Amino acid sequence: MASRKSRAAAAAKPDLHERLAELDAVSSVAGIAGPGRWLVAEYQPTALFSLKISLATSSVGKTLVIPTPYAIKMGLVDAAFRADLSDQECASLLKRLIPVEVRIAPGNRALVTQTFLKVRQESRDPDPLRPYSSTISYREVAHQSDAWRWAFDLAACDDATAQRMVELFPHISYIGKRGSFVQFRRCGRAVALGTEFTQPIPRGGTWSPPARAHIAPLDDFGPEADLETLSSFTQKRPKRDQHRRFVDTIVPIGIVNTGPGFTEYSRE
Repeated sequence: MASRKSRAAAAAKPDLHERLAELDAVSSVAGIAGPGRWLVAEYQPTALFSLKISLATSSVGKTLVIPTPYAIKMGLVDAAFRADLSDQECASLLKRLIPVEVRIAPGNRALVTQTFLKVRQESRDPDPLRPYSSTISYREVAHQSDAWRWAFDLAACDDATAQRMVELFPHISYIGKRGSFVQFRRCGRAVALGTEFTQPIPRGGTWSPPARAHIAPLDDFGPEADLETLSSFTQKRPKRDQHRRFVDTIVPIGIVNTGPGFTEYSRE
């Protein structure tokens, strides 16, 4: 019975070669003229960006300089709620985004500011009269000089999912930490991506990063990701490599200058 179901699922899944041939044809997908397997959305950061690396603690907030595939996909799901889609439609969108590869092209330059802030946090030994204590935390924020481009692999999704993404792009107003505002500019298609986009480190063979680059573990949806587990309002805890996975990724922008309280990144 199980083998019969697996054969039926394989038959229902579109052939990759056929899908690539379809995307290489000069035709539109979701109203976006082709050819090209990559759907590319462009966003202009309009505020300081902050997204803590996954290994950071609550008191040490070292930031990435780009959003992760996980953050971008969750941004689309959040946009679906803002566009008044039903809970079932939002949950279905999250599932359909699992196999879609996302690559990010940062701007030409980024400047990270490092500072210590005085914050208040809940005491370990709560006192009804003084539930919060004063402490300091390390924080980083990044200023981006140019627009970002986010590329989605259309070979891993159908036209309906592509159409939904195109509809939701303008609804994304921030990415990463709340307040890291972005403005949607345009979207198009590309046949191939250049070295200005992130790329996962291949597990076998040789590879060479761009002249200016650094490596960061970027998170993405795991194969068993679902809205109930990843929601901020659930008691469930996502499991590594099941609901959330991490990919060592070449980020094509490298450190060119450092000083007291700042680090400068550049592609050139």
